[in-house]
Amino acid sequence: MITAIGTTQKNTTMKLKKVIFISSMGGHLNELLQLKPLFDRCDYTIITETNPTLDSLKTTYGNRVKTLLYATKAHMGKYIFIFPMNILISFWYFITIRPDAVVTTGTHTAVPLCFIAHLFKRKVIYIETFANATTATAAGKIVYKIADVFYVQWPTMLEVYPNARYAGSVF
Repeated sequence: MITAIGTTQKNTTMKLKKVIFISSMGGHLNELLQLKPLFDRCDYTIITETNPTLDSLKTTYGNRVKTLLYATKAHMGKYIFIFPMNILISFWYFITIRPDAVVTTGTHTAVPLCFIAHLFKRKVIYIETFANATTATAAGKIVYKIADVFYVQWPTMLEVYPNARYAGSVF
């Protein structure tokens, strides 16, 4: 599906691309981890929210896993304080990792990092969730405007996002 990352020919040596893979926990993270075959083709970091499954994720991926604070819009009182903190943390990750690209399956957790990457002229690759076959997600609507490549996992979603690419599902 994603061919915009990996190794590139520069002079006569191969350079490994730095890629941040970011998503919220749950189904979005499950979709993101379906891209595991791409991990061997780049210098990758996975960013997700602090969650109960983090131990198993760290067991598998070690120090390549970074976290943001967990918050949902369902708990708006807490969210309005945590979201700005996650923006700052995302900026810190961006300047310390210095990625060539950001790949995400969404949601609100990933939006700030997508905008930071766009601001610094790095590739933003967004994969709209498999869970939506006919309607746009809030994060998708926002990132669609700035993404270098925007994938949908259902052909019907091309009506929602006319400039998107359909390349099948990640599953």
